[in-house]
Amino acid sequence: MNKVFLSFLLLFLLASCKSVKKHNEQITKLHSVFDLQEDVDKLYSQLKKHHPKLYQYTAKETLDFKFDSLKKSISQPLDSRSFYKKLAPVVAEVKQGHVSVGSVSKWFTKRERKALKKKKFEFYDLDFEYLEGKLWVKDYRGKDSTLVGKEVVNINDEPASKLVETYKTRFASDGYNKTLHDRFISKGFSVFYYRDKGYLDSLKMTFKSKDSLFSKIFRRIEKDEKKEKNDKVIDTVSLEKAKPKKLTKEEKQAIKLAKKKRKKDNRKFGYLGKRKQYTRNFSFKGKDSTVAYMKIRSFSNGPYKKFYKESFEKIESAKTEHFILDLRDNGGGRISEIDYLYSYLTDKDYQFIAESEVKTRTPFLKSFMSNTTPNSIKVAGGLLFPIVATHNLLKTRKRDGKIYYKFNKHNKVKKPNKLNYKGKMYVLINGNSFSASSLLSTHLKANKRATFVGEETGGAYNGTVAGIYKSYQLPTSKVKVRMGLMQIEAPYKQTPDGYGIKPDVEVLQNVKDSQSDFDTELEWVLNDIYKNN
Repeated sequence: MNKVFLSFLLLFLLASCKSVKKHNEQITKLHSVFDLQEDVDKLYSQLKKHHPKLYQYTAKETLDFKFDSLKKSISQPLDSRSFYKKLAPVVAEVKQGHVSVGSVSKWFTKRERKALKKKKFEFYDLDFEYLEGKLWVKDYRGKDSTLVGKEVVNINDEPASKLVETYKTRFASDGYNKTLHDRFISKGFSVFYYRDKGYLDSLKMTFKSKDSLFSKIFRRIEKDEKKEKNDKVIDTVSLEKAKPKKLTKEEKQAIKLAKKKRKKDNRKFGYLGKRKQYTRNFSFKGKDSTVAYMKIRSFSNGPYKKFYKESFEKIESAKTEHFILDLRDNGGGRISEIDYLYSYLTDKDYQFIAESEVKTRTPFLKSFMSNTTPNSIKVAGGLLFPIVATHNLLKTRKRDGKIYYKFNKHNKVKKPNKLNYKGKMYVLINGNSFSASSLLSTHLKANKRATFVGEETGGAYNGTVAGIYKSYQLPTSKVKVRMGLMQIEAPYKQTPDGYGIKPDVEVLQNVKDSQSDFDTELEWVLNDIYKNN
């Protein structure tokens, strides 16, 4: 029996290695002009078939011309990464932020992946910020804190500003606004660099400090390197001193309870281990409790109801007069969470979203029955087809030649939460306020519920195509494209279409404030509160 199992295991590993080799050969070889043009046609066909608002911001004639011009520009064989660089800017012309193009990447064998897990690339410890036309180091989770605040001049001898401007053409906001581009490139610069260059073991960066230039090599290093170095300098005397004392039963119980509480808090607040931050944060500003501050980094991490319930209980108990909701750099998440949060921010009955326009009566089936879906999921989908299809058919209806999907929970009119906040409210927004955070902001803006401070959101006021997604892999190049399948929108509209929620007071952070950790937008709000009181 053991021999049979080992034989199957060996065959599986050989097949896996062969698959990795085949994939890597496929993405690195030169593809014919005809095959790449076929990839373009198949992608455009998928977008026309599944995207319900494909021509919302770019006219059909214009988009037809863009894709046709792309095909004509492919005049010689290209590898997959080079094809991605030509394709992404054209897909960005759709101007729908949830349509994204992923670059192809090298696959690794199981042994290689195991070895890579023991290492980290120092470059990925850098956080960037693009301000005033320059790329800066916002934070560094490595050992050299002196890099923070320095301007990035070159990366492997390429100007950083040129890289940024190139990467900004490879993704889109919702519609015509440009605020998302600088913010999103700040947040995801290292990801775009990886898509552009692929796997690297090292790279050289040149920085500017005042009027002088200096360079640093970032390498792929062992994760435990620091720990090993520290271990070498610890002597036996230190070890004796560090030896833990024997704990009493009561102390052990206290430690156990503390760990249990920390685990619960990490779930409630949505702990982000890599950055040592919480997704959901609540505090009072100043000496008294007249100003409450809630920072939400996303709407997609862990359970949320207990956090909001406890926060608004504190606000109610403290009789808080001013409430600040910080949605800066919040890229979105769950409709259920923003619907629940909004119930605490309004004192009127409300409908959170309108019925969602879709292209098919069975959108959920189209979502997971794709060429990127594992065969096991497809088999499960086949078995569940009658149930899912029936569910989808009952939820969709045709009206005026279009198909609409109904979310019963979010489409119906609901009452506000009994703990709803009635005081003065401010909302902080920027270009990275996208998707779900923009949808929530639309409600607050339309009902004149808050004063908005910051810059225009990257997500559109009139909604976005998201909800559920379809991932499609192009047959030859293996480039993957993700697209939303549902138009998600609040029952409010503004004209002209294609712009985000605009601030009542535009406050923009500059390099000087950023490098001194001065929160320009938040300080404006606090000053406004204290000035008027």
